[in-house]
Amino acid sequence: MNIDNLQKQFVKTFGSQPQKTFFAPGRINLIGEHLDYNGGYVLPCAISLGTYGVVAQRNDQQINFYSLNFPNSGIIHASLTNLKYQVKHDWANYLLGMIWILVKQGYQINHGFDLLIAGDLPNGAGLSSSAAVELLMGKILQNLFNLPINNLELAMNGQKVENDYIGVNSGIMDQFAIAMGKQDQAILLNTDTLQYQYVPLQLAEYAIVIMNTNKRRELQTSKYNERRHECEHALHLLQQDVAIHNLCDLNKAQFDEYTYLLNNDTLIRRTRHVVFENQRVLQVQHALMKHDLTTMGHLLNASHISLHYDYAVTGKELDTLVAAAWQRKNVLGARMCGAGFGGCAIAIVKQDSIDNFCQQVGQQYHEVIGYDATFYVAHIANGPQEIK
Repeated sequence: MNIDNLQKQFVKTFGSQPQKTFFAPGRINLIGEHLDYNGGYVLPCAISLGTYGVVAQRNDQQINFYSLNFPNSGIIHASLTNLKYQVKHDWANYLLGMIWILVKQGYQINHGFDLLIAGDLPNGAGLSSSAAVELLMGKILQNLFNLPINNLELAMNGQKVENDYIGVNSGIMDQFAIAMGKQDQAILLNTDTLQYQYVPLQLAEYAIVIMNTNKRRELQTSKYNERRHECEHALHLLQQDVAIHNLCDLNKAQFDEYTYLLNNDTLIRRTRHVVFENQRVLQVQHALMKHDLTTMGHLLNASHISLHYDYAVTGKELDTLVAAAWQRKNVLGARMCGAGFGGCAIAIVKQDSIDNFCQQVGQQYHEVIGYDATFYVAHIANGPQEIK
């Protein structure tokens, strides 16, 4: 993304000079899908694709937003005097939600600003474009108003934006991975306690290729909340006889022992994915610590199988991409990434094979689905920051 061009676009849009420029990354989750709301382990990392913001302070209470990704929406006008969710604010609600949360918590945000944003994250692709926007806004507010708030608190507030302002019952992982991102490191996060440690992600001659199905994934209208309710129901049934706080408190032996309490095929499959996926995260961590990339790849494959058969969140598009990746040489592993129902998958591909990989997998996908997938090479990046 060319920063000079963004700043020129700011002048063209708002008729004033920009003061500061910021960046917040997107994220991928290496493994550990649908575990963040079940109290389990996840292994995400921030990536070099993300969202940029160019900002200038105002002397009044007006807030003006413009996105180069949604030019047809024009400038969206809001005010610090009325931060309630409004449908007409569209994508800007993710920004306004962060302001609303911080004001509600007593932080002093006492004047408006003009903000131009632009992202190279595909919207609705499952790379956490919404969380990137939330953390971008949080970092901007922290900087402009000298707020005594750290990145972990910003991550937790980003989740509150999703839950309390937007109305999506999502977990903490996306915001945490973005806020706490570190170059060439994955983050082993216990989503129950928020304890975390960095895990070196050294892929040697391999790279992470993001495969975008180009089928938009809208969490609000997907079965995401349905899966969460199924897990809550399973937990309630198990807690009648087992002293657990979250589904991920179960180990494999306990799952076998107490399956009879569920007595429902769907709940058994959902719980099996959660319990076994939680163990796979720890196995991948151990593999990375030993630089055992082959084992890591096999576990990524197993994760996708579990998400397909037990959790039922993949769909034809993701399954087609992942199956095509599995058939290629020089691929260690592949799986869907994100909430599912469209969005992206990831593959660990030998760097000198990436061009052939994208061409061959892309051709196979187009033949089956009828439109193109898009491919990106991901570099593991730092969290939100001001660009000097």
